[in-house]
Amino acid sequence: MIQRQDIQLEQERVSMLYRRLDTVREQTEKALAGAHARGGPGGTRQARVEREVAADEYARRLAQLNSVERGLCFGRIDLGRIDELGEALYIGRVGLRNEEHETVLVDWRAPAARPFYAATASDPAGLVRRRHLRTRGRTVVGMDDEVFDLTQMSDGDRDTLVGEAALLAALERGRTGRMGDVVATIQTEQDRVIRSGLHGTLVVQGGPGTGKTVAALHRAAYLLYTYRDTLERRGVLVVGPNATFSRYIEQVLPALGETDVVLSSVGELFPGLAATQVDVPGVARIKGDLAMVEAMARAVADRQRVPDGDLEIELGPLTLTVPHAVCVKARKRASRHPHNAGRKLFALDLLRALALDEARRLDAPDDPEDLEYARKLLWQEPQVREAIDALWPALTPYRLVGELFTDPVRLAAAGLSEDLLRPRGAPWTVDDVPLLDEAAELVGEEPQTQAQRTAARRAREEDELYAREVLTITGLEDIDVAAFAEWQHDRGREYLTTASRAAADRGWIYGHVIVDEAQELSAMAWRMVMRRVPTRSMTVVGDLGQTGNAAGARSWGEMLDGYVRWREERLTVNYRTPKEIMDVAADVLREVAPDQKPPRSVRHGEPPHAIRVTPHTLPGVLARLVGTPVDGRLAVITTDERYAEVAALLPEAVTLDPLDSPVAVLTVTRSKGLEFDEVIVVAPEEMAGRELYVAMTRATRRLTVLHEGELPATLRGATRRV
Repeated sequence: MIQRQDIQLEQERVSMLYRRLDTVREQTEKALAGAHARGGPGGTRQARVEREVAADEYARRLAQLNSVERGLCFGRIDLGRIDELGEALYIGRVGLRNEEHETVLVDWRAPAARPFYAATASDPAGLVRRRHLRTRGRTVVGMDDEVFDLTQMSDGDRDTLVGEAALLAALERGRTGRMGDVVATIQTEQDRVIRSGLHGTLVVQGGPGTGKTVAALHRAAYLLYTYRDTLERRGVLVVGPNATFSRYIEQVLPALGETDVVLSSVGELFPGLAATQVDVPGVARIKGDLAMVEAMARAVADRQRVPDGDLEIELGPLTLTVPHAVCVKARKRASRHPHNAGRKLFALDLLRALALDEARRLDAPDDPEDLEYARKLLWQEPQVREAIDALWPALTPYRLVGELFTDPVRLAAAGLSEDLLRPRGAPWTVDDVPLLDEAAELVGEEPQTQAQRTAARRAREEDELYAREVLTITGLEDIDVAAFAEWQHDRGREYLTTASRAAADRGWIYGHVIVDEAQELSAMAWRMVMRRVPTRSMTVVGDLGQTGNAAGARSWGEMLDGYVRWREERLTVNYRTPKEIMDVAADVLREVAPDQKPPRSVRHGEPPHAIRVTPHTLPGVLARLVGTPVDGRLAVITTDERYAEVAALLPEAVTLDPLDSPVAVLTVTRSKGLEFDEVIVVAPEEMAGRELYVAMTRATRRLTVLHEGELPATLRGATRRV
């Protein structure tokens, strides 16, 4: 039993650390205010740059200090005798030094903190004791000790050995709707993943409940800490399976002191779009295949045409002509460039030919200046613009892909099946996003409309007018007006983190990319991800046994061999799913993916319960189960086809965010990566084997299956009938 004085001792230490945090935070706020106060247009350019750099650094540090308020210190390691003054290091979310510049709190990512995670009974890494501190706010509410050297502890202390109790206690608590505060419970298996080197591609293969996501997110923070100079300007991208999953984990990295990480789903990787709908399996399989690369190239080439004969344009009494051979030559030259850049070259060649023909017909001299003037005038003629647009239109990714999938003629020209046809105005799907990204590469920079050019010019003129007035009032007329206007504009912008800038820029190159639930990405999605990390510094996290996407991975080599040389780490211990549930789920896995080995559960609980229902009794049975009080959160998981029916029975659960509602109604796809205290699976007999495996392994305590038809064979003898 932990003594009261031990709690008090640790409380004094934690209170001291929070006082130091408050002091450092106050000092940083003053330094940031001072840097802003020294701002202004005066001084040398170097001085202004130095002020901006200092202000940015203070702002970054302040954001970090503000983000670690909860659970500032969570552990301690003892490197000497427990009953003597051995060296003790306190581990926390950020490093702190006292006024004498002595370390009072070790950042969890620092090398000195590694024994806190790496120590095991067989290899204690020099530790005598590891202590997990549990806090609520700024108050210590409990602790767990693990002692590695029995010869240095008293008989009474031996009764407190708890092994992995800190982790298991965290799992016994009810789900809160966000990923738990698990930094203090990372185990040795995950630690190998977290501290693996930056370079190259690491594949982390692990079944349900093995801590893949925990390890991946802490790896992101560790890499940002260890390789700060390399990653700070480029940032880290974390790609999850869906937007719900991103919200589920969004508080983990800020709690570790990192804010410059972009969280995104595949449907959000194209800036300005947040696709959530998915295509039916057959269509998803076509869109996800690498054959779409050639199909998209053909779709672009189809928009780069020449007339069957000479190009003729009527302008009043004149009919101007561009010979067919000139058109063909212009297309050949322009097609070497991205579509929109090529359009400019194509138009220039045709306009020059038209100007020459006009000069010839009017018996005018072919003076270069006169021809250039004539070319500009011709571009203002609607007939000329219409003719060139018909041959080589300006394209955006949305226009290219949208017109492709709504026109059977264009689909045929691209070599694609009419199965991809859809109505005009149909919403973009997750499977469209990699195609939009491919289209963006092919069409290049989007053309700016006349309205956009006019708006930008007016905004610039207004900024300069305001700057001129300020300089006149302050008597600083000798300062360049345009430069001052630009400086004022930059100062007026909200401070942007690396994450903010990266998320808005499709061409952003990341220092490292982490892909969670990576087995769900199609080959085209991988192509999109690879564009964002040309160094191929990646962490790929997933479970091939849970692949649900028709275009997803059946092996890691299938998706990665064409891009990278990769190495693999395996997570084998399931900390989430009780053994009684996992044993049944393992039978399901063996049937659908016999080459995949299920993880080993370390917790015990109830076996799954099965209830047979009819369409008439389903509403009542479901209402009774959902109405039973749950210590934590409950999920009702069903197929895509059944979702509307089940959601109609639980309208209150559907209207709330699934992460904030005590009861969530989800499809199997939306449940991926999430966990719930209790899970009710509706219609397991209608689920594909991998879907059933995913649905069953979301539960941390209790699993109930409601079936109308015969139970799948793997469930019949292993579930308790109710």
